[in-house]
Amino acid sequence: MSMFLGTHQNRFDAKGRVSIPASFRAALKSQAQPGDPLVILRPSHLHPCIEGWTVGAFASLATPLDEYDPFSEDHEDLAASLYADAYPLDSDKEGRIILPENLRTHAALTDEVSFMGLGRTFQIWNPEAAAERRQAARSRARTLATSRRPASAPAAGTTAGAAE
Repeated sequence: MSMFLGTHQNRFDAKGRVSIPASFRAALKSQAQPGDPLVILRPSHLHPCIEGWTVGAFASLATPLDEYDPFSEDHEDLAASLYADAYPLDSDKEGRIILPENLRTHAALTDEVSFMGLGRTFQIWNPEAAAERRQAARSRARTLATSRRPASAPAAGTTAGAAE
């Protein structure tokens, strides 16, 4: 499976288009089925950024909907939060897309954008906010990793506290 890796910075051109990084385009194309859009973009619920999804990964977001009565308010709220602000997009021949204005506003995008790979998905950020987010994520990840790491055990064939 192709993954979205790294952080890439691009600028909007005079027509408001931005190029999806080549490695991200390759990952999107490798996972797209004939007739599918290249990418689905939506505002993040957690951060001031835009999420980029393959059609397959985006479809997995709908799984929780199956647990609700399709005529319930809960189902409608969840469906609206997933689909109402989602935009299926294709790129032009050069790999450029035009971001819908409400997504640009949500992410506070002006001249430049940062594409951040998250494995199965990617995010589009204001570059300064992206740098802050990466730093906060690294800091939190260290805390998470340390709190989940089991105590070190002596290597096989050694005795704890033995003199060397």
